[in-house]
Amino acid sequence: MTQAAQPDGTSAIREAIVAGRTSLGIELGSTNIKACLVGPDHAPLASGSHAWENELADGVWTYSLDAVHAGLQGAYAALVDDVERRFGVRPTTYAALGVSAMMHGYLPFDADGELLVPFRTWRNTSTGPASAELSALFGYNIPLRWSIAHLYQAILDDEPHVPQIASLTTLAGYVHRALTGRHVLGVGDASGMFPVDPATHDYDQRMLEQFRHLAAAKRPGLHVEGLLPQVLTAGADAGRLTAEGAALLDPTGTLQPGVLLCPPEGDAGTGMVATGSVAPRTGNISAGTSIFAMVVLEQPLAAVHHELDLVTTPAGDLVAMVHCNNGASELDAWAGVFGQFAAALGQPAEPDAVFGALFRAALDGAPDGGGLLAYNYLAGEPITGLDAGRPLVVRTPDSRLTLANFARTQLYGVFGTLALGMRVLHGEGVAIDTMFAHGGLFKTAGVAQRLLAGAIDAPVAVGQTAGEGGAWGIAVLAAYARAVADATDGAPALDAYLAERVFADARLDVAEPDAADVAGFAAYLERYAAGLAVERAATAAL
Repeated sequence: MTQAAQPDGTSAIREAIVAGRTSLGIELGSTNIKACLVGPDHAPLASGSHAWENELADGVWTYSLDAVHAGLQGAYAALVDDVERRFGVRPTTYAALGVSAMMHGYLPFDADGELLVPFRTWRNTSTGPASAELSALFGYNIPLRWSIAHLYQAILDDEPHVPQIASLTTLAGYVHRALTGRHVLGVGDASGMFPVDPATHDYDQRMLEQFRHLAAAKRPGLHVEGLLPQVLTAGADAGRLTAEGAALLDPTGTLQPGVLLCPPEGDAGTGMVATGSVAPRTGNISAGTSIFAMVVLEQPLAAVHHELDLVTTPAGDLVAMVHCNNGASELDAWAGVFGQFAAALGQPAEPDAVFGALFRAALDGAPDGGGLLAYNYLAGEPITGLDAGRPLVVRTPDSRLTLANFARTQLYGVFGTLALGMRVLHGEGVAIDTMFAHGGLFKTAGVAQRLLAGAIDAPVAVGQTAGEGGAWGIAVLAAYARAVADATDGAPALDAYLAERVFADARLDVAEPDAADVAGFAAYLERYAAGLAVERAATAAL
């Protein structure tokens, strides 16, 4: 069951909250930190969020650890307030808790647990030489944003902090360690730090040995396996909330220590869980500041492709990932402009109303966007070979500049780079039965979903938890860890647990690809690929 709890069950829900039978998920996304509380039936009960933004400091996209701590407390306080408003109680404990966050990036710590350099997020594209050398060495695509690429680039650049590194982790791993004291990571998140062997569900031993020999020439004695977090699969006991961890989340002292935590995961893994797409031939697309597609593979890919990452599900199964650095941020910016225009006319509108109007207008746009092009490149985009980005709206004199065409091409711009990567998967013969979509982009019913179906020429399903996203997904993983801990006759596998206990009664809205949208987007994508020359020129000139 995934629909929101109904008022007539308030007493039972209140009892479950007081008794600690609910599960809490917290996800640190790129623009919001969100907390989601679910009941024993996995239905969302309450939520809280805290807005934050990355900053470009000395050429590095980063978030400060102070912002991480403040954001965790803000999101948790908002959740507790929502629980009290809805049910008249404030929770003191939970059946289980989980943390997820943006994957990849670089968080190196010394032996005293001090961060050695500011957090380098997935958005940074400064690791080109390391990425290329490691990909060639391993025979395995190592994208720019992967943690091992950041580490090796720091070694190549002879950065002074490297000899002091005692541990390396992701944002989710950092928060989990702050809550439990344990240096662990879910296998899905770990697979974005260093390649994981799907047979062992641990770091690939051949590649670890290759990296050890490579690094020894420049940093003798550096053993990356001693720096990386321990890998855990979904359902594992990843530790308990310590008194210090409880105080970090809830400085009021209401939250009690001792809560079971599931392995911390990346936003890609929680997206798979939130859409029930952890079995072969299923996939999901998550749209936020970045946009990425995950497709669970039936077999390994035949070749190495720079457009595709190979990561895993939270259970350790192989996944092809098309990750685009640029998602909906440029669309958000244009919605803000239209909101300001409405206010200037004396007709102020809430952001949701502005988005709704833009999205509905997009449905009336020409299937190919009327000759317009939109590039959402606020940052570099490795799939298209760009180290930096310049947002652009491009048209020819005979393009049809209308609100409908503008809105449609802004949505097409969100999907453009993703569609180029999906072409590579199609060329590998990867079969997809249905793509599940989630994230705020899909809150306006029937618009982004329909256009995405046309863009990838495959059915796109959206469930009632599409707007809950990864916070709900990590809450479900927390509930799964509790179910595994409590099982007396064998715990179900993750895919069976999701199918039988979480999504059995779920209602899905499935959009089949419309032939006109498919043809229109294909024409748009041809112009989009050709127009990348304009994007490259703008990047060089501005």
